[in-house]
This record gives sequence, C-alpha cells and structure tokens, in this order.
Amino acid sequence: MVKYTVKVFTGEMLLAGTLNSVYVKLVGTKGESERMYIPKTASQGSVSKKIKYTVLNHFSLGNLEFVVLDTEPYCLLGYIKNDWFCSKVVVTTPEGDTANFPCYRWISGYVPLMIREGTGKLIFNETCPEAIEERKKELQSRCEVYRWSKYAEGLPQIMKVASASDLPAEVRFSFTKDLEIKFTAAKVLTNLNLAGLSTNKEQWKSLDELSHVFNSRKTDVYDYVEKNWKEDEFFGYQLLNGINPMMIHRCSKLPENFPVTEDMVKASLFGKSLEAEILKGNVFLVDYKRLHGVTANVINGKQHFLVAPLCLLYMTPEDKLMPIAIQLKQDPGEDNPIFLPTDSKYDWLLAKIFVRNADFAEHELNFHLLRTHLLAEVFAMSTLRNLPMVHPLYKLLISHFRYTLQINTLARQALISENGVITKNAGVGGSGMMEFLKKAVASLTYSSLCMPEDITTRGLESIPNFLYRDDGLRLWDIVHRFVQKMIGHYYTCDSDIQKDSELQNWIKEIFFYGFLAETSTGIPQSFSLVTELVKFITMVIFTVSVQHAAVNSGQFDFGGWMPNSPIALQRPPPTTKGQCTESTMLKTFPDINTTDHGMVTAYLLSKQPTDFVALGNGYQDHFSEKAPLQLIHKFQDELKKYNVEIQHRNVSLPLPYTYLSPNNVENSVAL
Repeated sequence: MVKYTVKVFTGEMLLAGTLNSVYVKLVGTKGESERMYIPKTASQGSVSKKIKYTVLNHFSLGNLEFVVLDTEPYCLLGYIKNDWFCSKVVVTTPEGDTANFPCYRWISGYVPLMIREGTGKLIFNETCPEAIEERKKELQSRCEVYRWSKYAEGLPQIMKVASASDLPAEVRFSFTKDLEIKFTAAKVLTNLNLAGLSTNKEQWKSLDELSHVFNSRKTDVYDYVEKNWKEDEFFGYQLLNGINPMMIHRCSKLPENFPVTEDMVKASLFGKSLEAEILKGNVFLVDYKRLHGVTANVINGKQHFLVAPLCLLYMTPEDKLMPIAIQLKQDPGEDNPIFLPTDSKYDWLLAKIFVRNADFAEHELNFHLLRTHLLAEVFAMSTLRNLPMVHPLYKLLISHFRYTLQINTLARQALISENGVITKNAGVGGSGMMEFLKKAVASLTYSSLCMPEDITTRGLESIPNFLYRDDGLRLWDIVHRFVQKMIGHYYTCDSDIQKDSELQNWIKEIFFYGFLAETSTGIPQSFSLVTELVKFITMVIFTVSVQHAAVNSGQFDFGGWMPNSPIALQRPPPTTKGQCTESTMLKTFPDINTTDHGMVTAYLLSKQPTDFVALGNGYQDHFSEKAPLQLIHKFQDELKKYNVEIQHRNVSLPLPYTYLSPNNVENSVAL
C-alpha cells in the first residue's frame, strides 16, 4: 500500500464552505485512485478551513496529472446547499513530492470538476495525450458557457448573459461583496429619498443648498474641490491629475477652427507672444470634438444641451497650468465667442462649466466605460474561452479579471440600459450615448492604450506637476519588467510564441470581438515575437488595474461636488458676452433629482470595497513553481517600495495624488 496525503482548502470568503458530501479522486500517469469521500470541508457560514485526508492506494499512480472533485447534496430539514468554493488541493506523494492543484472556483451540483496539476504548461510541451484531450474538453465547455454577444453595432462585444444571477458561479461576486454593494446602495438611496432629493425636479436655488447634501460622506479631496472649483489653477490641475487626465495635449499649432489672436491672450501670457510660447512648448489644448453633433438628452421633459468645446491653456513660469481661452462650439462665428479670463466673472465661469460637462462625457463613456470596463470584459472573455487553466497566461491574467463580468453586467443594467442612470440623467445619455460611443471606438488605438506611447504622442513628457504620468509610467515599467520575466520563464524563444495555438486563438478573438477586426487600431492579430507578447500583456494588466484606478477611484472626490463635473446642463451655451449672472449659472445646472442621481452614482462607483485586492496579489493562488513565485515576490516588493515613495512625495503636496499608490490600485475592474 502507498499513501497520498490530500489537503483540501476552502476559500476565505463568507459562505465558501458547504454541508455537501465532497469526494476526491487522484489521476496519475500510471492509473487512478478510487473515488474517496473526504470529511465536510466547512460548515455553512464559515471562513477558510483546511481538511487533511489520507488516500491509501495499492500501487503508485506515477506523476499526478489531475484531481477530480465532486459533491453530492446534503439535505437538512429540506434545505440544500450545493455551492462550495474550493481554493486548491495539495497532494503529498509517497515519494515526498508535493503536487499543487489550484482551483479557486465554485463547485455546484453533481458535475465533477477535473483540476490539473499547477505547473504552467504550454500546449506544445504537453506529453500526456489525456492532458491534451482534457485541455480541449475544458475549452469546449467554457466556450459553451462564455459566449460572445453583440451589445450594439460598432461597440466591442460582450458576454451573452441575461442578468448577473445567470453568470457562472466562478466569476460572480463573493457573498460579502454582493451584500456590501446592495447594503451601501440601499442606505445611500434611502437617505436621499428621505431628504426628498431623488424625486425633486426643481432647480438649485443656491450653491449653499447643494453644499449640505453629502455632508456625512465628504472626503478631504471633495472639500478641496468644493472650495477651489472656480479657480483657474485648479481647472488646469484637473486636466493633469483629476479623473480624466487623458484629453490634454501639447499644442504645436492652433486649430483652424479656433481663431485665438495674440491680443486675446496677451494679458494671460504676461505680454509674451502666443506664437513664441507655442514654439517653446508652453501652450496646451483640450479639444472635445467627438461631442460635435451628438444628440443632447431630454431630462425631466426638458431639452438639455451638449457642447464640443476647445480650451487653450498656458503653463506659466511658476509651473501653473492656466486656461486662457475657451470656445464652446467647434464652428467659429459671431454666435460662438471665445471666452477669456478677462471677461466677466460669470461669463468665464460658465464657459469653464460647459468644458467640465464635456469632460464628464468623455471621461465616463470613453476613458472609463469603453477603455477600461468594456476592454477588460473582452480580455476576460477571450482568456476564459481560449486559455486552459494550466496555461501560464491564464494563471498570470485570471486574477486581473476578478468580478469584471459581473460588474459590467450590472453596469449595463443600472447605468446604460434604457432606464439606466447615465441614459436617463446625463446630458450625453439617451440616443446621444451610442452616437458618442461609436465615435470613441473609432478613436481607439493600441498606441493610446500603451501609456509610454500615449504620453509621447500627446507631447506631455516634460510638462511639470503631471502626477498621473509620473506614477503611471513608473507602474508601467514595474509591470512590464515583471511580465517580461514571467513570459521569459515559459517562452524561451520566438518560435515558442508562434507554436502556441491557444495563445494565437486568444489574440485573434481580442482583435475580432474587441477591436472589431479593424487593422487601423494597430492591435495585433497574431504574435510572432516574445517582445510583442510582453508589450501586449503589460497593456492588458495596466489597463484593468492602473488605468482603471486612475479614471475610477476619484469619481466622488472630483465629481461629488456637482458644479465641478455636472452630469447635464439644461440651458444652451451663451452666444454673447456680458449676459451671464449667478442666476444664469444656477438655471444651467441640472435639476436637483438629476444632480442626486449623478452624485450617488459617483459615490457608489468609487467606494473601495472591504474585499479589495490590490495590484500584485492573487498570483500565488495559481502558480506553484519556485521561479515564478520568486518573480511574484519581487514584483510585490517593488510595488511596496513605490507605495512608500508616493506617500513621502504626497506629504508636501497641497492636494495629495493617491489614486495610483499601488495599495490603492485594485487588481481588476471590480467596481
């Protein structure tokens, strides 16, 4: 008789355990064990628990290839609990070797789950015919569950699923997260409903009235925004370090449709020549031309208004980025004046408010929804459909897709559905939402998703006080070096890349379903070189973690105070100067209930959950080999070191930039 010691680990989340009967079978190159009953893994409501069990067999099974787990329901007073979250199985062989079988999945019903030994294996390195066949069966089974679906013409495809409750258990929220989201939303909505805000269609009478709405939930940044939102310096700061640092670029030449003259900006440039300052690289531009012609929404039965402004900014000798000219519509003309800081207080302030509303549209739909959430879903779907669990890229990527499919499914139901918050309450909602998203997709390129290239393309390599750039480039470098070493461990040469059919199918689906087979995007259709794969995997990880944190985490900080980031505007842009007053501004702002919906959404989307997983964590769940584990530990150490550097830097800043501190960057698009 030979002895195998089996350790079964239940997940740490609430209700991960089960009362079901659990069975295990070991499969090796020389045979398989009997199906053996093991003790209850955990009682209901428990947290993590490890069960150690001994399997006696008449002969050695050889090299262990699989562990087969299955459950049988246990009935108690008519109650049956089928689901069990198994994190991993560890087996010690008679020879004293350890075999790891990472699972990290929910097991439901009677269907046996076959888990492969945890060493990452490329398909052309498989030597076991049964293992190759099992890879095929696994992917075939996944493709039947994870099916592509066209959400809207011209947009990346999504997972075909009716509702979040229909998602496979392995990709759904934990019990803790699900309960927390529902409780938080219910609490906030109840408080605001009791205050009568969510149904109040009146206009704001004063800013002081608005100031008291979120008193109990204001953050330090929120307070700073409320106090400084009118200031030109803060307006410029946000284009670098707010929730949308993606629009600004260096101006090498004034657009023909933006006829700013030397006389207009002479005072703002301290008497210097505009042309000379452009040549020196001190002039910058934000152009919201994608909003031109987009249909504005009708909210509370009233037509609202969208503009596609152009805004010119100047970097002063004191390194302050200041707006110096704003044109609210793309076509110049007498009814489209260029507003200047020297204009009346409310003329200038209202012009900046229209820019901030345009920035809301670009941020929320393009740089947040499309470029992080929807792309993350594409990456997740292709990974689940094309890479078996034993594939090293599956192991490297899967933790970066935690909760993504469910949060996106919920977003489509609650935010951009026919009755969603954005659809009903945003100026860019309604029919205009899809019009704008299609324009945004048309601008989507591989280069713009790779931060080093994007920064260079926008000419922002040397602009001072660009904290998003500083932290982002540093994290890109840390992630890139980690990916380079991990990929290099498994792919020893370019021919390994070319021979990996599973990898090639993975990128084909991303190109076809995510980027709609548009070669102009620059997205690869296949990989030939190790360097190509390293760059693409770096982009994927960066997009779903670092970039998402940059455009998501500060939504309530910068958008909770509505005047700074209005969700909608209900009066048309001014066509002449000298007519705007405080009353004009208040009447332009969205109604109370529209404001309420926007503020609540910003709060819920940026509230860090209790089961938050920071960047760099989760890999150990899937890798068992010594070399990858050492690389993971080094990666985590680098992130910790940079986190400390950011903390030290932030001490001296009037407004600390914390969104890309590694401890604050969630590992996946999970919110």
